[in-house]
Amino acid sequence: MKKPPITEITGAAVNESSGWLNAPLPKLDDVEGEKIPSNLPWIVDAHVHLFPDEIFASVWQWFDKYGWPIRYKMRASEVIEFLFSKQVGNIVALHYAHKPGIARMLNAYMAGICSRYPRVIGMATVFPGEKDAAGILEEGFEQGLSGVKLHAHVQCFEIESAAMQEVYSVCIHYNKPLIMHIGREPKSPAYPCDPYEICSADRLERVLKTHPDLKACVPHLGADEFDDYRRMIEAYDNLWLDTTMTLAQYLSVDWSPDLSAFRPDRIMYGSDFPNLPYAWDRELKRLCSMDLPADSLAMLLGKNAAEFYSITRERRLMNSENLERNL
Repeated sequence: MKKPPITEITGAAVNESSGWLNAPLPKLDDVEGEKIPSNLPWIVDAHVHLFPDEIFASVWQWFDKYGWPIRYKMRASEVIEFLFSKQVGNIVALHYAHKPGIARMLNAYMAGICSRYPRVIGMATVFPGEKDAAGILEEGFEQGLSGVKLHAHVQCFEIESAAMQEVYSVCIHYNKPLIMHIGREPKSPAYPCDPYEICSADRLERVLKTHPDLKACVPHLGADEFDDYRRMIEAYDNLWLDTTMTLAQYLSVDWSPDLSAFRPDRIMYGSDFPNLPYAWDRELKRLCSMDLPADSLAMLLGKNAAEFYSITRERRLMNSENLERNL
C-alpha cells in the first residue's frame, strides 16, 4: 500500500474512508462527580494524554473540526492536578510523535513531568522508521520513561513492517511495555491513512506469536474487533486491553460490553482525559455500575495496570485518603 505523506496534525490529508468520526460529534453536559467515591479501590487511569502546550492546541483544533469538542482544555500540569484532586491514584501518561524528528523533544518533556510528579508513569514515543528510532527509545528509557506509546491512525505504520520490528526488539530487550492504538476505530476520513488498511486483530496476532516476550496493550478494547480481542487476551498472556471510551455510550458502537466475559486480569481502566466530550468520570461511573466481582473490579481499576506498567508500591505514593485502598 502506498501511503500518503504525513502532514501536521492540523493539516492532515483527507482520505476517502468512513468511520465513527465522519462528522464532529456533540459535546455532552453530563454532571461530573466531585471526586472518586471512597469505597472504590486504588485507581490507575491508564490512558491520559500529556503534550506540550502547542501540540495540545493542535490536537484540540483537530478534534474540534473532525472529532468532538474537548471539554477539558487544560495544560499538562493542570491535567495532572485535576485528576489527582479527584483521588486518582496514579496516571499513565501517553503521547505520540505525529511526524519524524520530534520524539526526542517529546520524550524529554515527558521525563521532566515524571520527575516533578512521581505518581505519573510516563511513556516514550518514536515515529516508526525514523532515523535512530532505537536510540531515541533507549534514551527515553534512560531518562526514566516506562514504556512506548504509538498511534497507527496518526503515524500510519503497518504493525508487521521492518520499522515496527525494530520497536518490538527494543521493547523486548529493555522489558518495556508497548501501547499501540491499532484497533480500526474510532477512525476518521481526516486521518492521513485508512486504519482499516493497516490495522487488524489478525495482524497483531501474528506479531504476538512471533514475539512472545513482547508486552502489548491495545486501547479501546480493540475497537471495533471486540470479539477477536476478547479471544486473543484469553490465548496470549502478553496482551492487555484498556477500556478507553468504549464504556461511555458516546460513540456509535453497535456493541454493548459484558466485561464479565473478558479475562479479568488483562483489562485496564483508562479515560482518554483530557480529550473528552463528556464528564471526566462518565466511563468510571458506568464501569462501576456493571456489578463486577470486587476482586475483578480491583484488578481492572488498578492492579492490572500495576502489573503491566511495573508500578511499584513506592510510586503509588497515595495521599492519606487513598493510602489503604487495596494496595
